[in-house]
Amino acid sequence: MSYFDAASSLPLHPVARQALLAAFEDGWADPARLHREGRRARMLLDAARETAAEAIGCRPDELTFTSSGTRALHSGIAGALAGRARAGRHLLVSAVEHSAVLHAAEAHRDAGGTSAEIGVDRGGRVSADAVGEALRAAPGRTALVCVQSANHEVGTVQPVAEIAGVCRSAGVPLLVDAAQSLGWEAPPEGWSLLAASAHKWGGPGGVGLLAVRKGVRFAPRPPVDERESGRAAGFENIPAVVAAAASLRAFRQDAAREAVRLRALVERIRDRVPRLVRDVEVAGDPVHRLPHIVTFSCLYVDGEALLQGLDEAGFSVSSGSSCTSSTLTPSHVLRAMGVLSEGNVRVSLPPGTPGEEVERFLGLLPGAVNAVRGRLAPRAGAAGSAGGAGSGEEEVTVDALGTLCPLPVIELAKAIGRVPVGGVVTVLADDGAARLDIPAWCAMRGQEYLGEPERNTYRVRRLA
Repeated sequence: MSYFDAASSLPLHPVARQALLAAFEDGWADPARLHREGRRARMLLDAARETAAEAIGCRPDELTFTSSGTRALHSGIAGALAGRARAGRHLLVSAVEHSAVLHAAEAHRDAGGTSAEIGVDRGGRVSADAVGEALRAAPGRTALVCVQSANHEVGTVQPVAEIAGVCRSAGVPLLVDAAQSLGWEAPPEGWSLLAASAHKWGGPGGVGLLAVRKGVRFAPRPPVDERESGRAAGFENIPAVVAAAASLRAFRQDAAREAVRLRALVERIRDRVPRLVRDVEVAGDPVHRLPHIVTFSCLYVDGEALLQGLDEAGFSVSSGSSCTSSTLTPSHVLRAMGVLSEGNVRVSLPPGTPGEEVERFLGLLPGAVNAVRGRLAPRAGAAGSAGGAGSGEEEVTVDALGTLCPLPVIELAKAIGRVPVGGVVTVLADDGAARLDIPAWCAMRGQEYLGEPERNTYRVRRLA
């Protein structure tokens, strides 16, 4: 079995395993106590904090260990907003942030604050100009800006240093979610708050990092106690913290060399998948990207079925599109980028992935996609009011109500040939993914998307 889902989590690094076992011996006592056992535990905790702070590029007293990366994001956003409440209650987040950030923004709005999303280009990149424009749209009211260092679904790396400069000029702190990138390199200078998660670099699950620069106004939110400067209540999991710090340092030691090798393998996938499989769109910035992540979407493919087929063939991959899960909604990242969401596959290679396994994946992929496409027969009668094939009617209505991704697009593809050039196909679809996939299909196929004049109604003009 080949594990190609490193962006979700990595297995425990050998160094983390060794550190974890060793810390169980001496890291069990309360580090707040003055007795011998407590002092020994405190020494382990302080050493781990210094190691992690060095990797991040901050002072040890600026770093807090939390129970997860999600908790670090929520605590960081809530604390920064509370600390700057007198400056304003407006929160800016990029449209492709991790869902934890979007949930924090929702909680802020529920509490009476305001928030806005900063758009991205088709590669998923946030521009410093867009951040500046969003700041100018709410002059003097913005309390915090949140921009990830690299995207978790498509691997696009953001221009953090440039964005930090814009925020600094406006006097607004910048929170950076560095979960995907911290194992590979230190974050660029200029951030005010930073969050990360240890299981992304082979540390144990349940350990997050929150760094808050000195001078940043920050008010910890309840529950608060005396531990971790009041920013993470509860007894510290010292063995896990020690293992997280040790694995971060160990991962970084090989990161530069391994990044070069994995980048070449990912480039091979990016280049060959569109040539091996028809009707595929590779997502993410082709230049500004992490070395180990590549995401692509396949027209006329049910993503969940494709992931299951690849799993049966021996490859563990994931999907950036939530329309393959119980939520039945398209990925907010892919939606913000305006790219195809159906049949989405995210391949994220762990360190040490052999080139032979990538070749085996590329060899199996076309058959797996074709097998799924062959099973997706459009429902009978879905063509609605149109006549037979080649009827040349100026307008055709496709009733795809009640069907799920990718069937609305499949029905659109069937119907487009039934109208002449200049004719219009109207698709009725109540699946949330249709709002993203129909415009994306038009862009891929050279047809004109006329918009959504009414809810669940999409119009397409045939151009070729």
